Amino acid sequence: MKGEEARQRRKEGRTRNGDRSRHKGKSKGKHRESRLGSQEAEDACLLAQQKLLPEEKVAMAKPREESALAICLQVLLPYLLAGLGMVLAGMVLDYVQHWDVFQTITEVFILVPALVGLKGNLEMTLASRLSTAVSIIEHMVRPQGLCHVSSGRQVQATVVGLLAAVAAVILGAISKGSVELSQAAVLCASSVTTAFIAALSLGLVMIGVIIGARKVGINPDNVATPIAASLGDLITLSLLAGISSTLFKYIDLKYLSPLICAVFIILIPLWVAIAKQSPSLAEVLKSGWQPVIVAMSISSIGGLILDKTVTDPNFEGMAVFTPVINGVGGNLVAIQASRISTFLHFWSMPGVLPYKMRQNWPNPCTTFFSSEVNSKSARVLFFLVIPGHLVFLYTIHLLQGGHTSLSFVFVTLYLTAALLQVGILLYVADIIVRLMWRKALDPDNFSIPYLTALGDLLGTGFLAACFRLVWLLRGADMKLGN
Repeated sequence: MKGEEARQRRKEGRTRNGDRSRHKGKSKGKHRESRLGSQEAEDACLLAQQKLLPEEKVAMAKPREESALAICLQVLLPYLLAGLGMVLAGMVLDYVQHWDVFQTITEVFILVPALVGLKGNLEMTLASRLSTAVSIIEHMVRPQGLCHVSSGRQVQATVVGLLAAVAAVILGAISKGSVELSQAAVLCASSVTTAFIAALSLGLVMIGVIIGARKVGINPDNVATPIAASLGDLITLSLLAGISSTLFKYIDLKYLSPLICAVFIILIPLWVAIAKQSPSLAEVLKSGWQPVIVAMSISSIGGLILDKTVTDPNFEGMAVFTPVINGVGGNLVAIQASRISTFLHFWSMPGVLPYKMRQNWPNPCTTFFSSEVNSKSARVLFFLVIPGHLVFLYTIHLLQGGHTSLSFVFVTLYLTAALLQVGILLYVADIIVRLMWRKALDPDNFSIPYLTALGDLLGTGFLAACFRLVWLLRGADMKLGN
């Protein structure tokens, strides 16, 4: 009996365990089904979002399609305003090229494209950072935010200003075969001081303009860029001429220029410490050096061409036109690069080109003659070159600037040089922006410095070739109209 009772209890125990296991299996199955159901629901939501996304983009993109006339009207006023500012900058350079410091320390001419390019790159970086995100604008309204932005700009301005001076000294030594330490010290002090003051003053002006424009309901992009472009070159060249001339007068005080350089170098850790309090600016200080330094190096080569050409009495009339042709090319290619970048941000993700831009190396026909919106803007910008430069040349003539008469031969060669410069820049912009996007780099921050520096090099080189051709064709008649 006892054995039968024990067997019966074991049998009932197995039955209960089986029921429990079956119950657990059912409950697990229910949990799996519930989890599977939730996952399917999430997938369905994601698929629905993906299906809706193109429709939303298409709906948003249709109003953004611009005609060639609309693009021209939007670009024309800032283009002319910036160009007139560059005409004034050219008049300043044409006037100060006869000062003692420019005649003795000719390497100052090498600094002109480098410092003007540095100013432009810092302005464009600041403008894109301020005018694109409302949260950043609100942060910049506070004094702490203003201090962070200014400190980050001062670090880059000081370092690149010093490197530009070192590059000018090296290039001058290669061409002359020797280096005079007192002149090199004046060059370094002038470059660092100019870069520092220009970055600080123009940065504060930009911040004030953008914040003021936002408060009165005006798009900051339409106001900040022409104001910065019209004032930037003029302020930078005026500062460089005034500071270098003052330091040259006191060149016998051997410790003055090195002391100025030392003070600005000592201040660098302070600016870095302040800038690092903002995470976004700390990231810029880590990754934002390569484009600015490479652009400075390219612009310095253009400065060497300017130095070798302007110091020749036969070509001193080139000074007044250099800021104009370089600035116009840089502004037009910056507009195109920004438009292509906006198109990529809207239609694709970093690292992947959209379907319409699959070619990594587009041919010139694709850049200028396709039906894409970026090709349309490239044609508009290219056709603005001749009327814009004619206005600027006539303005220089009215102001009696330069040492060269505006003959038919000169104007034809000058416009040819400007067309070649802008055509090459627009094509290279199409290539560089695609390459940057494929590498998941923001084209606004990485492509524009390279393109503007290339514009300085091409503009100065083509302009020097233009003057040499005119000199060969006209000889001693070169200076008519002085």
